[in-house]
Amino acid sequence: MLVLSRKVGESIVIDGDIVVSVSSVQGGRVKLCIEAPRDKRISRGELDETSMPAILRETRAVSKPVPQFAGM
Repeated sequence: MLVLSRKVGESIVIDGDIVVSVSSVQGGRVKLCIEAPRDKRISRGELDETSMPAILRETRAVSKPVPQFAGM
């Protein structure tokens, strides 16, 4: 897993055609903007448990929240 820090207005590029930008941070909420080709499926992790790879499900089950992000 890659962990990155970004400020409002900054972004990351994934695989050359997906751009994830930080739109705003208010309290414990972070708003992200995602630009991706229409053929890429994008969904929130908690809504996509059935198609999430087994190893990721197992990792989420045993992982502990990072203190600075707890309650987000």
